[in-house]
Amino acid sequence: MTTLELIILAALAGVVLFQLYAVLGRRVGRGPEDLPQAQTVGGPQDLAKPLAPPAEEAGPLTGLAALKARDPGFDIGQFLNGARSAYQMIVKAFAVGDRAALKPLLSDEVMGPFEAAIAQREAEGRSESVDFLAPPRADFEGVDVVGDVAKAAVRFLAEYRKRSKGPEGEAVDDLRTAEIWTFERNLKSRDPNWTLIHVDAAEA
Repeated sequence: MTTLELIILAALAGVVLFQLYAVLGRRVGRGPEDLPQAQTVGGPQDLAKPLAPPAEEAGPLTGLAALKARDPGFDIGQFLNGARSAYQMIVKAFAVGDRAALKPLLSDEVMGPFEAAIAQREAEGRSESVDFLAPPRADFEGVDVVGDVAKAAVRFLAEYRKRSKGPEGEAVDDLRTAEIWTFERNLKSRDPNWTLIHVDAAEA
């Protein structure tokens, strides 16, 4: 092989190597530095961002949470059973005019109208009695705690038979009623009983 042929082959080899480097030496795809600056996660620019405002502190407890905080032993199921029993006792005691049974269960604000209605019925020579046709339904409506006083509302749906006697004779009526009764209890008192403080009509 002549010197001229060697020079030509060396030149061709140089061209081929240059082309291989040009192709293989290029990066395929994009590295992190190729991403737009706004897409870089955890970069120095994040340090300049204002910190997120701290979560607001929880406000004062309300409703059932406030009651349980003051009375951890409070149980809705037990409360509703007691309220249902009180409801039946009060309705029956009011019908027969049993003031002694009503007094410890009612606030003065409720006892006043109840006693006035009993007195009027007695003055008219009327008497009543009530028998429940089925256990009343009792639904917990909610509770508010203000200071040391808790007020819990219960919705009652009841069906009962009322027997009445009066100057015009006797009557038997089957009635269906829906009411919301509000009970109150002083949480500082050792007495676990609740007192009826308000009665409202409700949708049947």
